[in-house]
Amino acid sequence: MSDTLHHHIGGKKVAGASGRFGDVTNPATGEVARKVPLASAEEVREAIQIAAKAQKGWAAVTPQNRARVMYRFKALLEEHLEELASLASQEHGKTLSDAKGSVQRGIEVVEFACGIAQMLKGEFSENVGTGVDTISTRYPLGVVAGITPFNFPAMVPMWMFPVAIACGNAFILKPSEKVPSCSLRLAELLEEAGAPAGVLNVVNGDKVAVDTLLTDPGIAAISFVGSTPIAEYVYQTGTANGKRVQALGGAKNHMIVMPDADIDQAVDALMGAAFGSAGERCMAVSVAVAIGDKVGDALVGKLKPKVESLKIGPWNDPDADMGPLVTRAHYEKVKGYIDAGVAEGAELVVDGRGFSLQGYEDGNFLGGSIFDRVTPDMKIYKEEIFGPVLSIVRADDYETALNLVNDHEFGNGTAIFTRDGDAARDFTSRVQAGMVGVNVPIPVPVAFHSFGGWKRSLFGDHHMHGAEGVRFYTKLKAVTQRWPGGIRQGAEFVMPVLK
Repeated sequence: MSDTLHHHIGGKKVAGASGRFGDVTNPATGEVARKVPLASAEEVREAIQIAAKAQKGWAAVTPQNRARVMYRFKALLEEHLEELASLASQEHGKTLSDAKGSVQRGIEVVEFACGIAQMLKGEFSENVGTGVDTISTRYPLGVVAGITPFNFPAMVPMWMFPVAIACGNAFILKPSEKVPSCSLRLAELLEEAGAPAGVLNVVNGDKVAVDTLLTDPGIAAISFVGSTPIAEYVYQTGTANGKRVQALGGAKNHMIVMPDADIDQAVDALMGAAFGSAGERCMAVSVAVAIGDKVGDALVGKLKPKVESLKIGPWNDPDADMGPLVTRAHYEKVKGYIDAGVAEGAELVVDGRGFSLQGYEDGNFLGGSIFDRVTPDMKIYKEEIFGPVLSIVRADDYETALNLVNDHEFGNGTAIFTRDGDAARDFTSRVQAGMVGVNVPIPVPVAFHSFGGWKRSLFGDHHMHGAEGVRFYTKLKAVTQRWPGGIRQGAEFVMPVLK
């Protein structure tokens, strides 16, 4: 029998009142593990009103004391890391070791938020005019919201709400209805750390909840991570309703392998970057660009046996390299991409479609797949697959490879493997992507830098977490002041010019 989950609103577990529920499945078995309530528009609006009341008092708390809540929250997250990783693994399907790493990356953003007093201290200029000073300070926006994806149940929410709340905002979190449990636990831990009830609220739901957040005037800003079509919808709808929006979309991350690269290093990098988390990462490398046939042949020859020997198992198998895909529907979607690649004439070197795990025949397990001689006109090259499928494209030279990356509609992340400093420097300068790795396959910035792509991988002006996150969740106020007793003058009817 499955459990029924709840919302977390105003510091309380709130049963769903809409009468609508979604299934949270075990990806390894296909069984329904939990039911999650899907909020009505009225329930979302009630959460926004509760958050607005809590935000007024929270904004009045000094930044230093808000930081102290974050210190305690960080300690609790570290204490409960195993629990959070287990929740993420059970609902998503990723291996426990992968989930632990993702929770740790989320904790690093909380650690950054512990320094919020430094980030909010503002600027001061004395005597910008005779007897006149200017002070620039940042203020919270009010109530902000985050809409998060299924692939990182703990990490991506923690890329959003710790920075927003440390800045003095209240937060409405709408996690993916496929993986709701981590978000609910995070809200409990934040309140245990000392955050007032209503500062972080978790509202589970589907498009009804999303559209309410995008249109309700009580929401000042929206953060989103998901597919590009939905990111574009979130951006257009949110901005049309007067909201600040950062919407991170899809990716097709290329890794260029130069003739001078350490091939064994590149192969190991591709194995982790393409097949870790079953390829369900927006920073997964899904295209390897080999410069010349010699490099292409070497990559295929070394990758093939490694992919064929991938250890695939349920989340609690300590020896597993890769777990199942999140849902049966997503399994069928990824399998359909492999079918399309074959139909389009790509060379299927390793076929993961026939994989079956004894005892887990109803699970969403798909083996790793490799396509060789993929061309830019193919569907498997153009679209984000979001599964354990690696495409190998062969390019005659570096310029051709660089143009492949720059011509693609997505510009999330990219990498180059080379020993040539000149090639690396040229690549990092000219490539049209937001995150670039040099002999680093998944160049996710650390928490005090910021995460985000270019082109159709990001809608909005701000990247996520780090200094960009602080700027996104605050608004700037400049105060120019002159005290009486200094210079006296009559009324002025022209644009003031400080002297």
